[in-house]
Amino acid sequence: MNEEADDERWMALALEEADLAAAAGDVPVGAVIVQGGVLLARGRNRREADGDPTAHAEIDALRRAAQVLGHWRVEGNLYVTLEPCAMCAGALVNARVARLVYGAVDPKAGAVDSRYGIGRDTSLNHTVHVTSGMLADQAVERLQSFFRKLRAQGEK
Repeated sequence: MNEEADDERWMALALEEADLAAAAGDVPVGAVIVQGGVLLARGRNRREADGDPTAHAEIDALRRAAQVLGHWRVEGNLYVTLEPCAMCAGALVNARVARLVYGAVDPKAGAVDSRYGIGRDTSLNHTVHVTSGMLADQAVERLQSFFRKLRAQGEK
């Protein structure tokens, strides 16, 4: 397989996690972490489910991967359906994630490309290789559908 086919395969798993988040009433964002072609961890938004403002998909996946590895250096690839926010982008740098692949851009809160350059900033102690737009249409559709449904119910 080539890198793009591998990326699509892993992003499809992240989209499955996004669907699980939506089914639980959370914003549909999902993430997976892969190291050496092996799935280490899956994560999804759990802010509503856990009542935790830090329970973003990336943080969930990073915590699970660190448990699997037995240490905090998660030097694999993180696939996430939405561009990471400042908190999550900082966590990727701190965890020494080698590569980030994300789907939809987040023009309001995206901290990798849209608003800031966290992860790309060479003045930080680590940089992350970034690939954007992977299965973006599918990620965007999930987000739009979720928020359309909330608005129709008179929420958010």
